[in-house]
Amino acid sequence: MLRRALLTVSANPAIKNLATTAPGISALVTKFAAGETTHEAIGVTNELVSQGFLVTLDHLGEDTTDVGTAVIIRDAYVELLQRLGRAQLARHAEVSVKLSAVGQALPGDGPQIATDHARRICEVARDVGTTVTLDMEDHTTADLTLSTLAQLREDFPHTGAVLQAYLHRTEADCRDLSNAGSRVRLCKGAYNEPPSVAFQRRDEVDLSYVRCLKVLLQGEGYPMIATHDSRLISVAEALCTRYGRKPDDHEFQMLYGVRRREQRRLAEAGKQVRVYVPYGSEWYGYLVRRMAERPANLMLGIRAMLGRG
Repeated sequence: MLRRALLTVSANPAIKNLATTAPGISALVTKFAAGETTHEAIGVTNELVSQGFLVTLDHLGEDTTDVGTAVIIRDAYVELLQRLGRAQLARHAEVSVKLSAVGQALPGDGPQIATDHARRICEVARDVGTTVTLDMEDHTTADLTLSTLAQLREDFPHTGAVLQAYLHRTEADCRDLSNAGSRVRLCKGAYNEPPSVAFQRRDEVDLSYVRCLKVLLQGEGYPMIATHDSRLISVAEALCTRYGRKPDDHEFQMLYGVRRREQRRLAEAGKQVRVYVPYGSEWYGYLVRRMAERPANLMLGIRAMLGRG
């Protein structure tokens, strides 16, 4: 119930205005995001890479409502990738792109605009020596996102996908995307989805996650295991051993600012660990979803809004 309430709050503009002007909120934002500028994102990336981590960078923004904003976000990714290349970080850092941020939700030609913008981002990523992963959003965009993925992979075969274990459809999607060369990030899911399309109970989501993970690990692709759940991490480690996975043919992923000790443990055990690093001014929706996922994050948010962060 708390999770669903928070996800509803994430779409409320009045509460968003209150939260974004709260006196202590900046300290909370910097716990879970790299800052608002490309310069800050590059700095955090350099620090993480020096500690032995891989990185994926997300320029925050979604549900873009005009072409001009979509172009600005596309160009922000182009700048970010070019700077990663100049800093010799591209081999260790990719980018994650939400298609709604680059125009998918625009009326009429939105999906094609988003695909064209994503193609430009993929071109620059290839030029500097890295890759792109298409983030998955709510269930209404899943087919559009997978259609764009298929188009992009014709020219950029290592373009990654994100699948969300709480959706009923995801086990079948895992089978479709478990082929050689395919890169799939499997996460639980963080949107407010109805029972008709998504599992609601935690145990159901966890069981679905394991089923989906087995499909990916038995396939020929590159699974990206995105979870902070200690039980699922243990299960994933055991399954990687069972299916003969080598350290370089899969990776674990966690969010910036979440379970840093566990990130270090996995890296020190010889696992590839990629940290998901968001940055930019549109941090509100992202932050509320982090609070919905973990009660401790919610308490940090309340303290920040009260000026006690």
